[in-house]
Amino acid sequence: MTDLFPPTRTAALEKLSAFVPKAARDYASRRNYDLGPGQHDNVSTLSPYIRHRLMTEPEVIAAVLGRHALSSSEKFVQEVFWRTYWKGWLEMRPAVWGGYQQGLARAWDQVQTQSGLRGEWEAACKGETEIACFNHWAHELVNTGYLHNHARMWFASIWIFTLRLPWELGADFFLRHLYDGDPASNTLSWRWVAGVQTQGKNYVARASNISKYTEGRFSPLYQLTSNPEPLDGPPHPPRMDAPEGDRLDPSKPSVLVLHEDDMSPGWLFEQGLKPLATATLDATAQISPLHVAPNVTSFKSALMDDCTTRWSASLGPLTTGLTTAQAIEDWARSIGAEQIVTPYAPVGPAATILNNIRALPVIRPLRDFDRRAWPHATAGFFKFKKKIPELVGAMKGLQPV
Repeated sequence: MTDLFPPTRTAALEKLSAFVPKAARDYASRRNYDLGPGQHDNVSTLSPYIRHRLMTEPEVIAAVLGRHALSSSEKFVQEVFWRTYWKGWLEMRPAVWGGYQQGLARAWDQVQTQSGLRGEWEAACKGETEIACFNHWAHELVNTGYLHNHARMWFASIWIFTLRLPWELGADFFLRHLYDGDPASNTLSWRWVAGVQTQGKNYVARASNISKYTEGRFSPLYQLTSNPEPLDGPPHPPRMDAPEGDRLDPSKPSVLVLHEDDMSPGWLFEQGLKPLATATLDATAQISPLHVAPNVTSFKSALMDDCTTRWSASLGPLTTGLTTAQAIEDWARSIGAEQIVTPYAPVGPAATILNNIRALPVIRPLRDFDRRAWPHATAGFFKFKKKIPELVGAMKGLQPV
């Protein structure tokens, strides 16, 4: 963890600075190549920081556009907006997250009761299958907390169509081990590979593609299912309106709750928030019914430590590691707060806990970046990306923190 992804904002800024010169033509031409552990210099490797907003999307985009025109860096800028698109799509269809969790519970029950399935699932998680590239990616994920995006697609396709394992178990495997594991991006990407996100259209890993983009490191000829049918899935639930967030009234006695989805609270202090005290929410145990990898837990904890250290002068007395709605309520009441302020938590473990708070009003301000972008995630990404120049134009002049 400390070698590849030092858990500090300083390290994130250094990575961003090193990547910016390569964010245009170099990135566009080499971004699809998976060159192996420690060799991912052709991509930014900023995702663990952006996922937790130790570094924000506008900050990254502004740095790139300070060096390159949007026309030359559009491939990278689009990749940043993919995460935003997935979040917006899920915010308007939160039942899909619940459906994933239900499917995972069913699959886990099957693993516990079917010895054959359990053996196949364990072999996949341990990287002990007969497919060398798949085994390599399983080990890289567990050992480093990261996989190249192309490798994630190949891995998911092999998991679903060649090994014939439930896609929910694969999505869970990723969430338990990825430093950048994001409920929306991870769940919807696995659904997309399976053919239930864009219904009837799946992603098929092919030996020729793997050989080309690993520069011959792997070539699983005759090992992969060649023309699998997409999985069946229920129709998408009706689309809700995108959230607008709550207006912050800083005059009310408030406490602040920080969580893993936004570790840059400066924008709230700019709105006048002066919390009586601050607590950190640890939602790690809600990620999976299984144990989350210790290095992921440590990474999230270290990122939060970096956040609270940097903003210590604005936080007031700090309480760390609250894990339930009841614990947050009891803490806030003991402080004498009239409201709990927290950055808007998108669909996922942190939001689930915060949504169960009843004793006090929970004020969830939403960043302008999300408020502008999420309503456009109504259909596929192709339609969404047409709005990117407009969204970038609205972002210019901001001083993201």
